[in-house]
Amino acid sequence: MREPMQAAILAVIERAPIWIRQDLTSKDPLARTRAEESLAMIIADALQRQSAQAD
Repeated sequence: MREPMQAAILAVIERAPIWIRQDLTSKDPLARTRAEESLAMIIADALQRQSAQAD
C-alpha cells in the first residue's frame, strides 16, 4: 500500500466517531453492518479526496 493512501486510511480510523468504534464490536449484526458500511464510505471519501489532491 502506498504511504499517502495508508496515511489517509489511518487518519480516518483515528478520528472515527465513538459510535462506529462501538458498533464495530457489537454483537448486533445490523449495528455492525451499519458501522462497517459507514466506515467504508468515510475511507472511500478520504481516498478520493487524497487522490484529487495528488492530481
